Amino acid sequence: MMYWLDHFELRLAPFGKSIADQDLWLTAAKEAAVDEVVEAIEERQTGILIVGEAGQGKSCVLRVLRHRLSNRPVRLTYCHNATLGRRDFYRHICRAIGLNPKATAAGVFNALGEYVNELSCEQLHPVFVIDEAHLLHQDVLDHLHILANHEWDSRPLLTLVLAGLPDLWDRMTVRHNRSLWSRIHTRLRLPEPEPGDTTAYVRHRLRLAGTERMLFSSDALALLHEACGGRLRDVDRIATAALKAAARGQHAQVDRELLLRVANVHKH
Repeated sequence: MMYWLDHFELRLAPFGKSIADQDLWLTAAKEAAVDEVVEAIEERQTGILIVGEAGQGKSCVLRVLRHRLSNRPVRLTYCHNATLGRRDFYRHICRAIGLNPKATAAGVFNALGEYVNELSCEQLHPVFVIDEAHLLHQDVLDHLHILANHEWDSRPLLTLVLAGLPDLWDRMTVRHNRSLWSRIHTRLRLPEPEPGDTTAYVRHRLRLAGTERMLFSSDALALLHEACGGRLRDVDRIATAALKAAARGQHAQVDRELLLRVANVHKH
């Protein structure tokens, strides 16, 4: 076991990436966002937009969404490579759902259409989650509304979930993308985290790691939030470095002075 885990009597590293979907922590606002997305999917809405600044928990929201949908008649496909051209993008989705389509753009698109219709016959609703969607090529955005337009737009056979940085919202609202934008009825901006959110997150992760003790002083927690702006990836990185430094110094808790020293070293 790593020395610093022994020092704090932890079962595992509290701020590591290896965490089950059901153990993820969300702010109350993000929980409400997941509830709204689940409701939109149950209503068979065609489009859903989720935007937030980098490191503010969009991936956690999507993972919790995946967990919430696991016992529903939904077939969720996650697409993480948004930098491809139109044909390769659709081929990427096809591979994710286990299809081996023809090389032509028409063949790829038709394979997806057939897949959507087959799921409908099986009473399963397909949901395509496109992460980092702010990186989508314009030719993909130009075509996504066609993918969602089944049977003259008369049947809601597919839900697209687009998640990305706030730039994505700006791109959606330009006139060129109005056809796709008009199909996105649920539009969510993830709010900036509050200082209490960082405290609750740290406490949650410490409990998962095996301790009820708060290993950070209240002043250290306030500084941690300030240094990270509530961005969970930065909280994980700096909090881990602070715990290691505290263990090396044989401290029982991370105080403000130690946190400040670590944050200055790890701020970039």
